[in-house]
Amino acid sequence: MNGWIKLHRKMLTSNIFQNEKLLKIFTYCLLKATHTEHQQVVGKQKVDLKPGQFVFGRRKAALELDMKESTVRDYMKVLKDDNVIAISPTNKFSVITVINWEIYQSKDDSQRQQNDNKMTPEGQQNDTNKNVKNDKELFSSSIEQEFYEVMNFYQANLQRGVTESPFNHELIGQWFDEWGSGLLLASMKVAAKAEAKGVNMVEGILKNWKEAGVKTVEDARKYEMEFKAKKPNNTIPFKPKRPKEAEDDGYNYGF
Repeated sequence: MNGWIKLHRKMLTSNIFQNEKLLKIFTYCLLKATHTEHQQVVGKQKVDLKPGQFVFGRRKAALELDMKESTVRDYMKVLKDDNVIAISPTNKFSVITVINWEIYQSKDDSQRQQNDNKMTPEGQQNDTNKNVKNDKELFSSSIEQEFYEVMNFYQANLQRGVTESPFNHELIGQWFDEWGSGLLLASMKVAAKAEAKGVNMVEGILKNWKEAGVKTVEDARKYEMEFKAKKPNNTIPFKPKRPKEAEDDGYNYGF
């Protein structure tokens, strides 16, 4: 397969980037996906593919990725659960769809790939400069939008009041740079569910996740489920019956 793909700088702040195997498999999906509608023959079957789709076999993918089949299966499931890809299985193979393909790859990419070999070095440089400018603008606006969503959630669910210390907002900015929007929002949701206010519980959650090696939202979900499972049930303590001989002694034992 010839041509090239785009890899947006926004990837640096994504949960995918924090896990090297997940990043490798996601990049594999981008590289395998078709840019144009076409038919692919698989055995005796013709498969209609749209931009952003490709035919997937776990065994072949494991060989190309130099990974175990079980590893490929697990990380493809992570991408599916996080709504990054969709999987349409058949009895022999699956068709993978990269969700939001048009965001990762602009619509004119296929035509541009056909013209790559015809472009002069000066033309290629001008094209690159335009891409850098457009990417910077998109990257800046998308990061600002994600940070706005994080702050909006914090203010609506965790902020103590309108006069809260600006230092808390600085902390959130630092966590945003370190953890990205996905994991930071996840930690805030855990704190909000516990009806905590301020940043203390969020800080504690992120500290625990860091010590546990949490890298993705899926890791965080598993950690919280395991943590919840280890907590003792909040059952009502056993209330013993009053001794028979004390029932009529005239004293109140508080039971």
